[in-house]
Amino acid sequence: MAFTSDFLRRLDARGFIHQITDAAALDAAASAGPITAYVGYDCTAPSLHIGNLVSIMMLRHFQQAGHRPIVLMGGGTTKVGDPSGKDEGRQLLDDARIEANKASIRRIFERFLDFDGPNAAIMADNDEWLSGLAYIPFLRDIGRHFSVNRMLTFDSVKLRLDREQPLSFLEFNYMILQAYDYLELNRRFGCVLQMGGSDQWGNIVNGTDLIRRVDGGTGFGLTTPLITRADGAKMGKTAAGAVWLHEDSLPAFDYWQFWRNSHDADVGKFMKLFTDLPLADIDAAVAGDINAAKVLLATEATALCRGREAAEAAAATAAATFAGGAGADLPSFAVAAPIGILDALVGLGFAASKGEARRLVAGGGARVDGAAVADDALLVGPGTKVSAGKKRHGVIVAG
Repeated sequence: MAFTSDFLRRLDARGFIHQITDAAALDAAASAGPITAYVGYDCTAPSLHIGNLVSIMMLRHFQQAGHRPIVLMGGGTTKVGDPSGKDEGRQLLDDARIEANKASIRRIFERFLDFDGPNAAIMADNDEWLSGLAYIPFLRDIGRHFSVNRMLTFDSVKLRLDREQPLSFLEFNYMILQAYDYLELNRRFGCVLQMGGSDQWGNIVNGTDLIRRVDGGTGFGLTTPLITRADGAKMGKTAAGAVWLHEDSLPAFDYWQFWRNSHDADVGKFMKLFTDLPLADIDAAVAGDINAAKVLLATEATALCRGREAAEAAAATAAATFAGGAGADLPSFAVAAPIGILDALVGLGFAASKGEARRLVAGGGARVDGAAVADDALLVGPGTKVSAGKKRHGVIVAG
């Protein structure tokens, strides 16, 4: 449909929209004046990762369109664990670890959202209302609105059972708690929209139903599609695991380099989803030099997450690392941690075996960042330029 609200037009043009519970009604509400929406984030680690970045960018566009975003920290739901997309239950964390993770994650949102001004973002914590619930009254007042038959059909439960993986009663309660979060935010802040990934659709619909059943109110849901790379892999998944948003978990250069290594076919899509660049500028960049477009993607995405200064420094480091006539589009070898120079030479295809690589080093033909390698036990890590002779150059990247 053709949206009239600035918010939904933005999301639609940039590829964010997968499902909406009532698109016409939500569009009308967002056109009529400021509304409030939320996305929830559990505190299972000190940092969020690129898998969370789509929903963060949705909150950013939501605020830029004049609306009020809520970041809901899952201080309470982290104690339960979301079964969505998981084959086994999460390791339960103690309260101290959850609080430390929560404090660390909060800093990420300060880069993406404005917490001052007329439509200032709100940061809430569901532990405030979940941990104080009395079990029997909660079952009587809230639990009676949920059909177990229906809950078993939602992907977060059904896929786990189809794979014959255990699902604890604790995890089974997660969708009820998430629905209750939406009800509480609706009551406290007038929140009328919950957003999330496509795997959250069932949980979100539960929340809209609960608001209607308990208070006779209206709530909407909006989900994004599963973002995949051109090779079919899930966005943000690499051989090294998650690509973390927090600088304490992943250096700015490695974050920049992740975007720089995007597949040619993904550059335009990623610019629309993960930068603030105008659509016309994105189209022009993709139509030109694709390697220059990749540098632009990496710099703009990094500037949002780590700050402009860190992004420019990472771009400058890359330019210096790849200088010397080798060009920016070097062959690369992705590693999770520093590796030996012999493994690097083999991984880059400069030697067929460690024995051949060892002979290359002994003969003075191996170089790291332009300097001859004298020790075949030397370790090299992401961002390192490795050369074999004068004409073969490659780079070690985070993978």
